[in-house]
Amino acid sequence: MSVLPTNDPPPHRPPTRSISTVCWAAKGGSGTSVVTASLALSTPPPVVLVDLAGDVPAVLGLSEPAGPGVHDWLASDTPAEQLHDLTVGVTDDVVLLPAGGVRETAGRDRWDDFLSALGSDDHTVLIDAGTGCPPAELHALADRTLLVTRACYLALRRAVAAPLRPSGIVLVAEPGRALRAPDVEAAVGAPVIASVPVDPAVARAVDAGLLSARLPRLVQRELRRAA
Repeated sequence: MSVLPTNDPPPHRPPTRSISTVCWAAKGGSGTSVVTASLALSTPPPVVLVDLAGDVPAVLGLSEPAGPGVHDWLASDTPAEQLHDLTVGVTDDVVLLPAGGVRETAGRDRWDDFLSALGSDDHTVLIDAGTGCPPAELHALADRTLLVTRACYLALRRAVAAPLRPSGIVLVAEPGRALRAPDVEAAVGAPVIASVPVDPAVARAVDAGLLSARLPRLVQRELRRAA
């Protein structure tokens, strides 16, 4: 029996939407910018890497962007559609939205427009929020927030005291620490979704400005679990 074509419209399919992830640390020196940049390089494309802290270009070995960035946009009334005009290429699959020069707190509406604009295409959005809790409005609007931390008593004290709870943890694993992943999970109240070893090869790649070309496979494999 043949099936005759009809003029009925195709079934509605909801548009695809990006997943937004905010990475942050409770204490400086945790490696948030390196982890976020490495996560961007380990995530299936296309990826928008957003730098709120200002260190990502240096981590990736890029020239410091001279033009405006995300903080300038947040402090302005520029339409959200122009956010993509501020991006710079990192690889064929990753673009960077640099921090820019202005540092002002944005309201919820501006953060909502920000995520909606970046999520209008089927991109993965990764945000390096640096040290300290990310803006509460951004934390509430993001799909997930990841605490980047070492198994360090001082870092965990600050994470526990922070007013915001992460949805997951990226543990920067160092040999010789007394605390283990279960201890970190119990203290923070969130699961460890990736454990990234402290690898001298990562430091060498960052120092040489070659992280995007020389991301160690072990680090890449671990971060794919968090992607």
